[in-house]
Amino acid sequence: MRKRVEKDYLGKKNIPADSYYGIQTERALENFSISYIKPHSEFIKSTALIKLAAAKANMIAGLLDSKRGNAIARASQEVVDGKLHHYFVVDVFQAGAGTSHNMNANEVIANRAIEILGGKKGDYKIIDPHDHVNKSQSTNDTYPTTMRITCLSLTEYLLKELEGLVKSFNTKAKQFDNVIKSGRTHLMDAAPIRLGQEFKAYADMLAKDKENILSASKKLLELNIGATAIGTGLNADPRYVSEMIKNLSKLTGFKLYRAKDLVEITQSMEDFVVFSSVLKALAIDLTKICNDIRLMGSGPTAGLAEIKIPAVQPGSSIMPGKINPSIAECMNMICYQIMGNDSTITLAAQAGQFELNVMMPLIAYNLIFSLQIMKNGLKMLREKLVDGIQANREWMKFIAEKSYGIAMALNPYLGYNKTAELVKIAMKKHKTLREIVLEKKLMTKEELDKILDVYALTEMGIAGKRKVRK
Repeated sequence: MRKRVEKDYLGKKNIPADSYYGIQTERALENFSISYIKPHSEFIKSTALIKLAAAKANMIAGLLDSKRGNAIARASQEVVDGKLHHYFVVDVFQAGAGTSHNMNANEVIANRAIEILGGKKGDYKIIDPHDHVNKSQSTNDTYPTTMRITCLSLTEYLLKELEGLVKSFNTKAKQFDNVIKSGRTHLMDAAPIRLGQEFKAYADMLAKDKENILSASKKLLELNIGATAIGTGLNADPRYVSEMIKNLSKLTGFKLYRAKDLVEITQSMEDFVVFSSVLKALAIDLTKICNDIRLMGSGPTAGLAEIKIPAVQPGSSIMPGKINPSIAECMNMICYQIMGNDSTITLAAQAGQFELNVMMPLIAYNLIFSLQIMKNGLKMLREKLVDGIQANREWMKFIAEKSYGIAMALNPYLGYNKTAELVKIAMKKHKTLREIVLEKKLMTKEELDKILDVYALTEMGIAGKRKVRK
């Protein structure tokens, strides 16, 4: 393989002659063969958008000549359009603060810009990765800005999928509104509830999560771009900073703004911690929902068998005909991973010292991973599970009517202690509560029919005092 020689203040390195990356990227490749996971394509795109915006801002501020600036802008746009991504090769586990990734981007864009101007890769007299592509910038303001723009972009996709799942649960809630079942607390029989009420609760739960994610994502619109190395803005012309915010807002479509205290936002990872926490909250709610669905679908003969879930694959390599809740199980695993990612982000966020948190690459990777797998998981859950759920209506009504959970409806008429004694007798004799009440002639059949109307028991009020059957 043909090589070219590049040098920095540590010495010289042989670089593949055709490669767009340079010596600092080569050093990162030698140092950080850890996970073999490369940056997400959206992260690369966001990085290139910053370099594009910076080139334009530096030209407007009179800090970069138009010949170099336009070449850098053109090269950056090519990366935004998806070209040269395979030259972004630095492992996500890398040097602190993301310097390796930033230099990888600077070198790729510089070498492509050199080509655009008719030069050969590595001839940094034409365009230098530091002095021209990275002009007015530091890794410490470009990298967190990349994190913010990437999260904002990926959040748009996630919210679209979350909204779709909310709609699916609302559709099922209407479909199951007249399906009566036994409620459960502590996994034991409780008062009756409608399956539609449960599914409506799931929809409302996820709608709240959607609003929380949207609210937390707005904090990511605040940038420290122009803060440079430690938040003081050294080497960043005020005209450049002003133009930078305008350019990035226009390029991304987000209403970005400069932080009031650049020193504070350069040190603190609070916005990312908050954002991760709302993703974790969504994961927690989804775990509860998936566990409910797994329990409701358990059986078909030895479980609850309240719902039928779509069969997406054979459930066993040895037990013929077995069907498992595979989609819900997969969603659970996704949620557990996101909870773990949040714990990692928490630890990394508190590990900053003085003017910088050097653990940003770890925070970035885990946040992006959470957004990616959550978005894909939501789509899977909606399409392959929720949309295809069917209710075992007659079975659920049969169980609800025989459940001792309906005893609660008798409290206003017989009192708690008397009703509890009747439940105890019914359980001992293996009879229904209705049968015991009639045997003891405590109420007539007509009175019981009215009070123990299971649909009526799913509505607010005192059983038997109003007619709510639909």
